[in-house]
Amino acid sequence: MSFRSLVRDVRDSFGSLSRRSFEVRLSGHHGGKSQSSVHEICQPSLVIQNSRWASLPPELLRDVIKRLEASECAWPSRKDVVACAAVCRTWRETCKEIVKSPEVSGKLTFPVSLKQSGPREASIQCFIKRDKAKHTYRLFLCLSPAVLAENGKFLLSAKRIRRTTCTEYIISMDADNISRSSNNYIGKLRSNFLGTKFIIYDTQPPYNGAAVSHPGRTSRRFYSKKVSPKVPSGSYNIAQVTYELNVLGTRGPRRMHCVMYSIPASAMDAGGIVPASLSNFYLSSIMDHSMDFPSSARFSDIVGASGADDEEEAKMRPLVLRNKAPRWHEQLQCWCLNFRGRVTIASVKNFQLIAATQPAAGAPTPAQPAPPEHDKIILQFGKVGKDMFTMDYRYPLSAFQAFAICLSSFDTKLACE
Repeated sequence: MSFRSLVRDVRDSFGSLSRRSFEVRLSGHHGGKSQSSVHEICQPSLVIQNSRWASLPPELLRDVIKRLEASECAWPSRKDVVACAAVCRTWRETCKEIVKSPEVSGKLTFPVSLKQSGPREASIQCFIKRDKAKHTYRLFLCLSPAVLAENGKFLLSAKRIRRTTCTEYIISMDADNISRSSNNYIGKLRSNFLGTKFIIYDTQPPYNGAAVSHPGRTSRRFYSKKVSPKVPSGSYNIAQVTYELNVLGTRGPRRMHCVMYSIPASAMDAGGIVPASLSNFYLSSIMDHSMDFPSSARFSDIVGASGADDEEEAKMRPLVLRNKAPRWHEQLQCWCLNFRGRVTIASVKNFQLIAATQPAAGAPTPAQPAPPEHDKIILQFGKVGKDMFTMDYRYPLSAFQAFAICLSSFDTKLACE
C-alpha cells in the first residue's frame, strides 16, 4: 500500500471531514461546529479507539505522521494532518509532538494555532472580507498570490455591534454563528465613544494571574451555552490599541500605538520568547486605568514612564507597537508606504506596525542603531478591493491578536479624521 493510499484509508475510516461536525478545544475552551475552517478536530464520541489504526506500532506511527507533515504543507491538503489527530488519543499525542507551532513551522494547522505567535522569519499572508450590510468581517488564509480570485481558508469572523457609548466586535471561530452565546466565541474588541481607544479581550488568560475585566453586562458570559468549571467566565484584557487625536486630519495620517499586555518587550530581543504562561508577568496600574477609557488619547497618558530602574522588571514590560510613519510623495501628492505589492488601493485604514523603541527600557540612541528585530514589520493591513483587505502578520503576534488590531482600523473615528 502506498503512503498516500494509507492516509486516504485512515481519513475515509472516519468519514469525510466536510460532512462532520467537530468540537474545538483551546486549552479548556469548548468549541463548536465548523465546516470549512481550520477548526477541524474530532469529538471524543466520534473517536474509534479500537480501530485497526489505533494499534499501529509507535515507530511506524511516528514515521507516517512525519512524512505526512512534510508532504502536506498547505491547505486544503493539510486537512489530512488534522484527520490523523482525530484517530485516537495516541495519534493525537503523536501529532502534537511532531506538528510544530506556527512560530517554528510557519503553518496554521489546529485551532490553537490561531492564538500562537506567527513565524519569525516570514509573514503569514491572510485577507479580510467585509460585508457592510451584515456588519461582519471574515479572516481567510491566503492559498495563492491572487487574493481577489480565491476564497481562501476560513480562520476567524467578527461582527460589529454598536452600543450607546461604545462599539464592540465579537470574534468567533464560526463563519455564520457570531455571538457571545456561541461555543466558538473566543474574544472581542471594544472601543470608546470617540473610537480612539480599543481594548482586546480574550476569553482565556494568556498567563497566570491575568486581570479580569470588571463585572458588567458586556464582560460576563452568563448566557453562554457552555462554561467550563475549570475556566473562569470573564474577559481578559490582553491589549489596547490607541489612535491619537487628529481632528479634521490636521496632523496628517493616523497615528496608532498598541500595548500588548500578554507579550513582554523582551520578546523582540535575541532569544526572546512569547510566554504561554507566566505567573509574574508585569501588570501595572495602567492596565486597570485602560479599562476606564481616560479622556486623553495621547499615548504618553497610557504608557508613561514607570520609573523602574530594575533591569529585570524593564524586560517584563509589555511590548509596544506603533505604526510606521508614511512618507510624502511629491509626484503623487499623497502619503505612501511600501507594502511590497500586497496593498493596491490608497486608504486611511492602511497601516504597518513595528516595535516601538522605549527610552525607559534603554532604547538605542542615534549613535546606536535600533536592533534589526525592531525594524521588521510585524503587522501590515491594507485595501485591495471594495470590501477586500490584506492582513500579513508575523512573530510575536498571533492571528487572533492581528485580526483584532485590524478590526480597530475599520471603526469610525470621530476625533481622528
